[in-house]
Amino acid sequence: MDWDDLRVFLTVARLGSLTRAAQVLDLSQPTVGRRIAALEKRTGSRLLERTPTGYVLTVAGAAILANLERMEGEALTVERLISGHDAGLSGPVRVTAIEWFAARTLAPIYADFSLRHPEVTIELLTDVRLFSLTRREADIALSFNRFDQADIFQRKVADVPHALFAAPDYIARHGRPSCADGMDGHAVIQMDEQHGGQVDAAWLAGLAASARIVLRSNSREAQARACAAGAGVAVLPKCLGEKTPGLEEIVTPSPPPSRTVWLGVHRDVRHTPRIRALVEATAEGLRASGYLNDDLKNP
Repeated sequence: MDWDDLRVFLTVARLGSLTRAAQVLDLSQPTVGRRIAALEKRTGSRLLERTPTGYVLTVAGAAILANLERMEGEALTVERLISGHDAGLSGPVRVTAIEWFAARTLAPIYADFSLRHPEVTIELLTDVRLFSLTRREADIALSFNRFDQADIFQRKVADVPHALFAAPDYIARHGRPSCADGMDGHAVIQMDEQHGGQVDAAWLAGLAASARIVLRSNSREAQARACAAGAGVAVLPKCLGEKTPGLEEIVTPSPPPSRTVWLGVHRDVRHTPRIRALVEATAEGLRASGYLNDDLKNP
């Protein structure tokens, strides 16, 4: 069997979507569909079934999944070992981070890196979920949560402060929010709790108990845009709120909790020169941005 077809099958099985699998594999959606069809023709069995909510494994697909995952693990180990011995600052490096952090913070850092190292091609990948380091979907990951895999080396690279923001026209219509009355009569824009909004919600519960929630979103960019449009007040990273036109910070008795950013790389590729160089450039660029801590121990 063609390993590329098996890899496509594994990716679709994990993500349940041809479109998302195509993005991860850097293929077109029709190509992913053809690879699945070719594999099923060779095996003589349907391996995936399409449902209204996405693709799911058939009985035959589930039966071979564990075997293919072991094959994938061995193939990735070989790939990482070879990559770990690359020499020189040239070639691709894949970085994964959430969208707003990639766009507002990492993109300028990587633009500067590209000017100094034009032979390195940076692929900056964003999604609701982080791409996997273990499965070589990415070489470097920046996350607001610690990595729990034993084969990932990580370091703390940032403490991102947050603040409460509102648009001037919102303040003109509703008055400046007061924490003394629990922000009575005000509207709140909040992070979806499934994507880290518990921190925001817990802080707001103490200061804005009387406010009503008008919007929840898993996108910080969407929250910032809605806030700038006057929909309500929002807890935003200061580096996002301050760079979003039409927002001003609301002083509160206590600031919202800051969030820690962790940088992770797989142990097998951490000494690859181009990856090592981009790890250091990321950490130094974040420190120069003014909201980094000094805990910069090498992974």
